[in-house]
Amino acid sequence: MWNFSGKTVLVTGGSRGIGRACVLAFAKSGAKVAINYKRNEEEALKVLEAARETSSSQIFKADTSSREQVNSMISDVVKYFGRIDILVNNAGVLSRAPFLEITESEWDWVIDVNLKGYFLVSQAVAKQMVEQNTGGAIVNISSNNQERAGALLAHYNVSKAGVAMLTKSMANELAPYRIRVNNVAPGLTETDINRKDISNKDWREARLARIPLKVVAKPNDITGAVLFLASDDAKLMTGSTVWVDAGATIS
Repeated sequence: MWNFSGKTVLVTGGSRGIGRACVLAFAKSGAKVAINYKRNEEEALKVLEAARETSSSQIFKADTSSREQVNSMISDVVKYFGRIDILVNNAGVLSRAPFLEITESEWDWVIDVNLKGYFLVSQAVAKQMVEQNTGGAIVNISSNNQERAGALLAHYNVSKAGVAMLTKSMANELAPYRIRVNNVAPGLTETDINRKDISNKDWREARLARIPLKVVAKPNDITGAVLFLASDDAKLMTGSTVWVDAGATIS
């Protein structure tokens, strides 16, 4: 539906889940894709092979919660592709623990990856976009947990609520540079980090009972909203959240 020929897209956490789906969707739409990953080079190479069937792509290893590694990655992406037009912030982690038992290290890990990482990558990419002087689009992958206080997920909920406000703050300040910033909030989506939970029949049925459309999303179900927000069809949208959660936030 969208043509991103001539555009370079950076997708963080692009080796699996929603990130992987976004990489392949942008590649099929003609974009050059920079695929960030942190640890699993084998999976990253599989995604790269698939993406290269339809576009020019490359993998870039970096821990998005490290400013040094982020800056090095952005420099490498620009050296390889010459520019960055679109950023999809997707790299994220999740752990479950009662509020009274969350350790400081566990809290820091979730906040550093899910929120600090989005800030660091966005700031570095936005500086590059400003230097290019051609505008750009940033799409943050959040979660409907940015508004729903899911049990055993205080640290995750807070990180995603932070992403929602970061999106608005960035949108406000980057608008003069014609850089749009929007947010996609998926609901229950089957990925590596929750596949074990979803396979538990009781857990799955309890979650589906709170979802009006009674659907567990797949990563490909999220990509349409991401590509739309990155496209010129959304040229008047910035600071917005698009909910892709089968109605969970209205139940």
